[in-house]
Amino acid sequence: MCFIFTCGEHEFSKQLQGYEGVLCQCHNCGNYSARVIKRNPWFTFCFIPVIPLSVHGYEDVVCSICNFAQPLPNRQDVIAMKNGGGGGGVPLQHHQQQGGPPVGWGGGPPGGGQGGPGAPKPQQNMQYG
Repeated sequence: MCFIFTCGEHEFSKQLQGYEGVLCQCHNCGNYSARVIKRNPWFTFCFIPVIPLSVHGYEDVVCSICNFAQPLPNRQDVIAMKNGGGGGGVPLQHHQQQGGPPVGWGGGPPGGGQGGPGAPKPQQNMQYG
């Protein structure tokens, strides 16, 4: 008679209370897709959680794109955003100052097209031997 038993680990996770809806920048990939998660790892026997591997769990800032996790106490910028306070969130685009289109938008060739020292030289044909 042969019995097969499986053992392993499963992690239960949920958003940390007070940080619901908080999106912050990932320090690994730079995307604004990191959320504050509380994770509780459990030892499983035959796919049944039996023993918690941590009493209090882990409070981490986890990126949903690259899965990089960083402990919440190391992220003071995220702690300041708790309950929607303190100037957090995804930064908005900077508004253009008066005086014309943004750089690179229909401004013409570099150097103003006047043939100055920064103007590109005309392309020459290659000559072979």
